[in-house]
Amino acid sequence: MSILTVKNVSHGFGGRAILNDVSFRLLQGEHVGLIGANGEGKSTFMNIITRQLEPDEGKIEWAKKVRIGYLDQHTVLQKGQTIRDVLKSAFQYLIDMETEMNQMYEQMGEASPEELEKMLAEVGTIQDSLTNNDYYIIDAKVQEIARGLGLDEIGLERDVHDLSGGQRTKILLAKLLLEKPEILLLDEPTNYLDEEHIVWLERYLTAYENAFILISHDIPFLNRVINLVYHMENQELTRYVGDYDDFKRVYEVKKQQLESAYKKQQQEIADLKDFVARNKARVSTRNMAMSRQKKLDKMDVIELKKEKPKPQFNFQEARTPSKWIFEAKQLVIGYDEPLSEPLNLQMERGQKIALVGANGIGKTTLLRSLLGELKPISGSVVRGDYLEIGYFEQESKEKNLNSCIEEVWEAFPSYTQFEIRSALARCGLTTEHIESKVEVLSGGEKAKVRLCKLINRQTNVLVLDEPTNHLDVEAKEELKRALKAYKGSVLLISHEPEFYQDVVDQIWNGETWTTKIF
Repeated sequence: MSILTVKNVSHGFGGRAILNDVSFRLLQGEHVGLIGANGEGKSTFMNIITRQLEPDEGKIEWAKKVRIGYLDQHTVLQKGQTIRDVLKSAFQYLIDMETEMNQMYEQMGEASPEELEKMLAEVGTIQDSLTNNDYYIIDAKVQEIARGLGLDEIGLERDVHDLSGGQRTKILLAKLLLEKPEILLLDEPTNYLDEEHIVWLERYLTAYENAFILISHDIPFLNRVINLVYHMENQELTRYVGDYDDFKRVYEVKKQQLESAYKKQQQEIADLKDFVARNKARVSTRNMAMSRQKKLDKMDVIELKKEKPKPQFNFQEARTPSKWIFEAKQLVIGYDEPLSEPLNLQMERGQKIALVGANGIGKTTLLRSLLGELKPISGSVVRGDYLEIGYFEQESKEKNLNSCIEEVWEAFPSYTQFEIRSALARCGLTTEHIESKVEVLSGGEKAKVRLCKLINRQTNVLVLDEPTNHLDVEAKEELKRALKAYKGSVLLISHEPEFYQDVVDQIWNGETWTTKIF
């Protein structure tokens, strides 16, 4: 049965076309990976099918009474709510159904025989829905999902307002899974999840009976949970059966076949044009020339898809710093309460270190304390001499109304417009992206703008907080290459072992020193 049908949808922002005549069909039980480079329109497509955006053209048709679950990381969690309150709200529609059922029971004493028969049928239907949707074991289901995503370790009575961004994302995901919708729509759900909880989510989705559409740039994760791929490229959406590796093989074969056919046709076109040019003036060969001209006019010319610019991240290196980048002595990090035991940490020139561990243990807090942005609860941090630190924050916190050009120009006022455009283009952004407001870009495109500012200043220390969140496969691979080639020091937070294992020479596990129970 078709759950969702998308017919001939087109959409754009201003003069920039995002989707062109796109069609899509989702059947019961299909596990779809929606893939494509940053800025190709994956999140726009999600917003259109959830009706947060109206398409310029085309139709969206959902099956009747289908329940949709959408992981929206921008959902606001209200202060005063506990984690348990938020998770139990997933069953609000069932609570409402029980209330309706109890009201019917109260009305049955005064109902006519015909009304009573009708009410009993409705009550039976509601009772089946309550049973089938785990209403009578709500507390057990909340505990099960909370344990799987590590929320029980945070404490279900914690106020959601006090939690980190990663912890809030876990709560939204847990609530979504508890709702058991007929279709899950997941936009990069592994961002902010710890490694062990990514493994749990992987197992959950593999066994998931209903359909889902998943956007993710985590290829190992994608490969293990999907059975269909829809590839978004050049405003088109193409269906492939199998996982990401299957898609990649078929895609490369089709690309090579198209390039071969294109070359063959271009040679044929050149030969025909040459024949027409040489023979159209001669009476004896004019008819043959006209015949070949007609063939040229009727020919369905093959066009190769425009190649997207590939990012090039080459970090500029500043003068050599002192031997020690920083030294922390008896450092206790935190805000109102300590997040760590007393830490004695050292980072030496040229070291590349990954800081790993569960969300909420203070990884970002440690980075900010080492940088001097945050005053420690106790202890000290001594930073070395001649440090030129480049800091990549996890997310941009404020709404940005600058264009991409203005954003980079503010950081490098001595650059010409040509130099600004060239710098952004080297980061994999097209002219349309470069001339757009930062606010309308995808998460991956925004990250590339921030990386552009980072790579164009001289540094000898890079401090990177989850730099791969939102980046597409090509950008991740290029960033890994650039970090391996960088001769300065690197301290990075990442939840992707496939990314950092080949880059770093040391791993700090924050779970060994945190005061949190994990």
